[in-house]
Amino acid sequence: MSDPASPGSADRAPEPAREDTPDEVDRIIAEWRRERPGLDADSIDVVGRITRCGVLVRNLSNRMYDRHSINQSIFDVLASLRRMGPPYRKTARELAASSLLTSGGMTMRLDRMERDGLIRRIRSAEDRRSVYAELTPAGFALIDRIIDDHLEREREMLRTLDPDERRQLAGLLKKLETRLRDLD
Repeated sequence: MSDPASPGSADRAPEPAREDTPDEVDRIIAEWRRERPGLDADSIDVVGRITRCGVLVRNLSNRMYDRHSINQSIFDVLASLRRMGPPYRKTARELAASSLLTSGGMTMRLDRMERDGLIRRIRSAEDRRSVYAELTPAGFALIDRIIDDHLEREREMLRTLDPDERRQLAGLLKKLETRLRDLD
């Protein structure tokens, strides 16, 4: 390890924590074991880390979204519309269902995006009660700029895992998510 007072040490990134170095979750578990020796606190080892990772992922993503003057919810709508292919549109109800929002919450989101010129609303020719949100050229250009930055940020987050570890982790998280949906 380098001497913190050595020349140039301020320019170097801090050394990453090693996997075998106790972290905050380890300390929490140890504290419970000390205070309540018979308590099974092993779930904190996984759930605590998932929770902490979720906060860190959200913070890192939000900084990226801030650089593009949007937020997570706007990104989600833009990405959902972009993935649809031409004509890049969905109903507000479809968008709300895919984002787990109420239709009222989606309406407010779409109002802002329409004001910002990212989407336009189009009435369905078949059913005048249905209204589509459609990407504008500005919305299309914005999501195409952001998605590269977004995916690079995700790759950077996962860089310490090799491809097999990423696949294994993805499979385990999918299995866990299925269980959580069953409990919900």
